[in-house]
Amino acid sequence: MQVFILVAGAFTGAHVWRETAARLVAAGSAVHAVPLTGVDPARPGEAAHVSLETHIEDVIAAVDAVDVTSGREIVLVGHDYGIHPVLGAADRRAERVARVVYLDCGMPQNGVPALAAVPDQALRARLTERLEAGEREGVLAPPAPDEWERWGSTDGVSEAALKRLTALAAPQPLRTLTQPLRLAGAVAAIPVTGVLCARNGATIDLVQMRVDFGDPALAVLTEPQVSFFELPTGHWPMLSCPEALADVLLRAAAGEGHRLRPTGEDAPVPAHLRPFPLDVPEVPRDRKGHVDLHVPEGGSPRPAVVFVHGGPVPAGARPSPREWPTLVGYARLAAAEGLIGATLDHRLHDVADYERAASDIAAGVELVRADARVDADRIALWFFSGSGLLTADWLTQPPAWLRCLAASYPILAPLPAWGMTGSRFHPAKAVGQAGPLPVVLLRAGREAPEIAATVEAFVTAADACAARLELVDVPNGHHGFETLSAQEETRPALHHAMRSVVTHLTR
Repeated sequence: MQVFILVAGAFTGAHVWRETAARLVAAGSAVHAVPLTGVDPARPGEAAHVSLETHIEDVIAAVDAVDVTSGREIVLVGHDYGIHPVLGAADRRAERVARVVYLDCGMPQNGVPALAAVPDQALRARLTERLEAGEREGVLAPPAPDEWERWGSTDGVSEAALKRLTALAAPQPLRTLTQPLRLAGAVAAIPVTGVLCARNGATIDLVQMRVDFGDPALAVLTEPQVSFFELPTGHWPMLSCPEALADVLLRAAAGEGHRLRPTGEDAPVPAHLRPFPLDVPEVPRDRKGHVDLHVPEGGSPRPAVVFVHGGPVPAGARPSPREWPTLVGYARLAAAEGLIGATLDHRLHDVADYERAASDIAAGVELVRADARVDADRIALWFFSGSGLLTADWLTQPPAWLRCLAASYPILAPLPAWGMTGSRFHPAKAVGQAGPLPVVLLRAGREAPEIAATVEAFVTAADACAARLELVDVPNGHHGFETLSAQEETRPALHHAMRSVVTHLTR
């Protein structure tokens, strides 16, 4: 028999688990939703004295109350901020805990406070400033009804449930977010299940992609004791789909779930390192700083296409993105059309790095334009996947030398969990300022719904302002269709899109 100990996220109490807990009990499990001191009305406390350590003790008390000698297995479930006290308790009671479930949350590390996982980047910066000014105590006010999206997608949550969530929300003691999590290491031996909420921007495919990129922090996720589930909902599945969540928790407790594909010599070649689908001839490559120029033979100056890889990509990934077969393939395809194809590396290692990546790209473009072999007045930019947000800078009053902007399976609005509500990287808002700039958009028909929604919002905005948008559809294409989809459909789309870009550069 499983005993589920459920720990809610910031501002919320044990009440959010009501429907999920009822379904778990109906299935024969025991459930204890932990009221956290100073947040849950069932356990009041003075905010100035409530810290992460206080909440760890709350969870430990719940663990110690279970009679494990009767054969009952404890499954600790942490949602959002709740994973921090869950891990703190599990580390000290590892012998009593059978499994830890990460419910749509990050991977807290030893010595790092929960503040680092606050999704709203602007709020995180303001709280950091308060700390640096010496403000260590106090509370963080709960979100207003229209502010919950800053903490995660409310997809699937009914209006009534959202009103109830707001009405019962409580201030979060600051020290619960600022006190570092301290782990001795015992928790590492406990089996783990991650439950990802796709509408909040986290999917199994995206995690696998990060693992394939070689992120060392994620290598642990490929171990046999780690499994995953994915729910097609927003950040609060206990409110949007409690029955589905209960089913997933029961399956997790039974050891079920998807296992990630490991990396290494015996592992399959990851998608980003598979061959480009077109047979394109090699051309000389000239490396300048963080830019590679693929230059065809013959006269110059020539127009150039700068290809901007997606991400986030972990720092130190090898080979670096500008050497990936897809990017090199595109650059050689451009060279075969008589253009100079340029690939570049930028430092989009985390969703907080878009400012830095934008600076790297601007510097790379200037390196390309300064080359004597390049016609500096005829440049195209071509973005992929997560770099799609970076198109916003170039859509906003584009320079005269930018003759075309292209994007393949782009993400065209920040995903909810990225915490970028107030950032400038919103292409749908910027396209109204693009003027006559031609935009070529390669759209994957089998795109993840949460990404496809950002593309459709962009297309709608482009239509509303009569932007010069050309859509190139790959109906059965997946995200990263060059290496993941049928070549007989992908090849014509690539040729079509490249010919469009060439036309805009040479007319």
